[in-house]
Amino acid sequence: MLISSSRALGTVVAAASLTLLGTGIASAHVTVDAPGASQGGYAVATFKVPTESDTAATTKVSVVLPNLKSARTEPLPGWTAKVDKNDKGEAVAVTWTADPGNAGVAPGQFQRFVLSVALPKQEKVAFPATQTYSDGKVVVWDQKDNPDGSEPEHPAPALTLAAGGGDDDHAATTTEAKQEKGTDNTARWLGGIGLVLGALGAALGLGSVIRGRKS
Repeated sequence: MLISSSRALGTVVAAASLTLLGTGIASAHVTVDAPGASQGGYAVATFKVPTESDTAATTKVSVVLPNLKSARTEPLPGWTAKVDKNDKGEAVAVTWTADPGNAGVAPGQFQRFVLSVALPKQEKVAFPATQTYSDGKVVVWDQKDNPDGSEPEHPAPALTLAAGGGDDDHAATTTEAKQEKGTDNTARWLGGIGLVLGALGAALGLGSVIRGRKS
């Protein structure tokens, strides 16, 4: 009975170790995250790029964009960002390159690259990425999920977008702004009335005092 329990425990530990190992491998992939991202809406996408090499640093990261209406990079010290656009003015790619004197993302480290984007109206969006190392090695992250549902070796960073968004989000933001402006105007109007009434009250009080002295 004791031997069976030990074997069972060993099996559980082995399975847990494999799970943790798999998680570690997955976490080393280039990924993208955008909390609250919705179809047709605006979001801040953060690309997390780890350096998997033991001897070289990441010095350039390029991401393919699905013809976005808007894409703005966030300033990142030590890096130069460039957004490429097509003849329609749509953003088709963004590239971050380490500046001279910047060694890049060292082995065992990672870097976040942030991009403000106007998302398309579709359920899932892929952002194929290319990672370049200081030794010239290039890793392309552009693979789709395997037919059996398992994760490929170099999956493309992707976002699953919530339904809605787009014009509705813009309309909601505009309505909130109008409400805030209306509330602010009302507060100012009421404040002005208060000042007038206060001044009138002070004048009446002063008049009563003067009349009382004359009496």
